[in-house]
Amino acid sequence: MPAAETTKVVPLTCHGHSRPVPHIHFSSIVDEDQYYLISACKDMNPMLRDGITGDWIGTFLGHKGAVWQARLSSDATFAATASADFSAKVWDTHTGEALHTLQHDHIVRAIAFPNQVQPQILATGGMEKKLRIFDLSRSTSTSSSPTHSTASSATPPSYEIGAGIHGGTIKSIVWAADSSVLITAAEDKKIRWWDLRTQSTIGEYAVEGVVGTCELDNTSAEGVLSVAAGKSVYFFDSKSPGKLLKTIKTPYDIASVALHSTQRKFVTGGSSQNDTWVRVWDFDDEKELETNKGHHGPIWSVSFSPDGKLYATGSEDGTVKLWKFTTGPYGLWR
Repeated sequence: MPAAETTKVVPLTCHGHSRPVPHIHFSSIVDEDQYYLISACKDMNPMLRDGITGDWIGTFLGHKGAVWQARLSSDATFAATASADFSAKVWDTHTGEALHTLQHDHIVRAIAFPNQVQPQILATGGMEKKLRIFDLSRSTSTSSSPTHSTASSATPPSYEIGAGIHGGTIKSIVWAADSSVLITAAEDKKIRWWDLRTQSTIGEYAVEGVVGTCELDNTSAEGVLSVAAGKSVYFFDSKSPGKLLKTIKTPYDIASVALHSTQRKFVTGGSSQNDTWVRVWDFDDEKELETNKGHHGPIWSVSFSPDGKLYATGSEDGTVKLWKFTTGPYGLWR
């Protein structure tokens, strides 16, 4: 079998969700090549899984509405979830306990930790059109109010950045390598860079078409930001506000994109019931290399694992699939 064919394998399917999966996210490599995957789901029950095998580890119970986005801290000690129940929650991934419940005035669509071990700040956004920063280190519940035993009873303090600037729902928030810089993608078709020190925008870029995913490449430290919008994918240098590296127009409506910098390939997910395919592309030639079938609905989220040896997809069909992206055996692929 030629080397090019060895990645063409059957994906692993992670069952358990009963509604669409709008977002998935990997941790960094934690110890001895281990990493984790979290999936947001409209069934209100985000799930933690082994990132290599897809095996279920636990379900975070407590949201009363669809969970639109879920992320792990880089060390996988915390999970954060954004929900239609007008709240965001921060969880202990070892116990499954909700550490903080952050109330909002509308549906929360986006959530992000900075790339730090046991991060103490969190960014949220959503249909309020407000970018909020929460200070998790200053929750007063544990010491000053003995009557409340739950850690989530006192909401940590927060402040808003850029009031009135987002002209639509904030759909994604990404923390840059520099922890004082945040990037937002909103339904007003703008990608914006924010500086926490000045609490103002330091760059923006208008995309054509509805914004899908907006995520950092987690296979390298180069900090390439990948955005899906309409029929195009955009690649930005996250370290230089507003700096576009490349845009690639495709024949398809794209819901999601993920880049593998070192292999110079990217993966896209279709955004309609008629296009449920996962496509692998060459970044330099801008040509489609593979078309992978398996999902039965649009693919709302796609991400490479931190070691770049597989990628995961989350779909309207309620499943998460893991696809091998390396030659030779890996994980459950023997």
